[in-house]
Amino acid sequence: VRLAAKEGLALINGTQMMCAFGALSIARARRLARMADLSGAMSLDALRGTDAAFDDRLHAVRPHPGQRLVAGNLRALVSGSQIRESHRTGDGKVQDAYSVRCMPQVHGASRDTIEYAAGVIEREMNSATDNPLIFADDDTHIQGGNFHGQPLALVLDFLAIAIAELASISERRTERLVNHALGGLPRFLTREGGLNSGMMIAQYTAAALVSENKVLAHPASVDSIPTSANQEDHNSMGSIAARKLWDVMRNVETVIAIEILCAARGIELLRPLKSSKHIEQAMEAIRKIVPFREEDTVLYHDIEAVRVSVAGGSLLEAVDPYVTIIL
Repeated sequence: VRLAAKEGLALINGTQMMCAFGALSIARARRLARMADLSGAMSLDALRGTDAAFDDRLHAVRPHPGQRLVAGNLRALVSGSQIRESHRTGDGKVQDAYSVRCMPQVHGASRDTIEYAAGVIEREMNSATDNPLIFADDDTHIQGGNFHGQPLALVLDFLAIAIAELASISERRTERLVNHALGGLPRFLTREGGLNSGMMIAQYTAAALVSENKVLAHPASVDSIPTSANQEDHNSMGSIAARKLWDVMRNVETVIAIEILCAARGIELLRPLKSSKHIEQAMEAIRKIVPFREEDTVLYHDIEAVRVSVAGGSLLEAVDPYVTIIL
């Protein structure tokens, strides 16, 4: 590429780096939000939870778009589950824990944040952010501050918080899956407790990553430090926000992968009952990636294999009817 006059400055003097990170992050965040609905629905069934809290009438009277969408996704995902039908009557449990019952409210809020951030980033992608700007029609140039990254810095920080919350609530569902006292499944999802530790250490990993995200989600945009002999005396720190967001997303992918592995094992421990058609499609895809393990093994390889499928979206593609309803 041979640059013409001022094009070099235009490429490096604006918000290009943080905007590029932001655009890629939106695509990644949308995929994670969809995966969180799938992993959450799997956990709901493995924990023998109720879908009553996803009734559209409930969400119509608090009509945040993301909340209502997630409730619809969850209803569709568990529809027809034999596991759900097996305890629809005579279940002594009045309502599920927040991490299960409040998925529409939590996942939905993250989705709404993603879409807000997408609007800001799309607007920025179609903006002129270098300095000075040349206005050929007027034969003039104007010195300004369009290079300042504050609009992006704020939404990148906001996005990191929203995505981190998907992992926060996911890890709590994982804890219920591995904790017999909370979920009713075999301890740590193994039939031979004491001899095998099952998914115990996987939950440790999820908890550690959620804690790491609490640090990474601290806003970079609240900081500033002057440069250029104090001429540039307020800076957005948006590039740091963008890089932190990328790390948060990698951690969230891993946490959701761990929930998927635990929920899949939980569902298999409830056989011969089957889950819904959609979740069984996901189960089939998961078992093509990693087998059901009766005995302890090095879990890193399984977790990473599922994380790659979460990041790439192949699990969503396996749940074909589900993909058509999810936005």
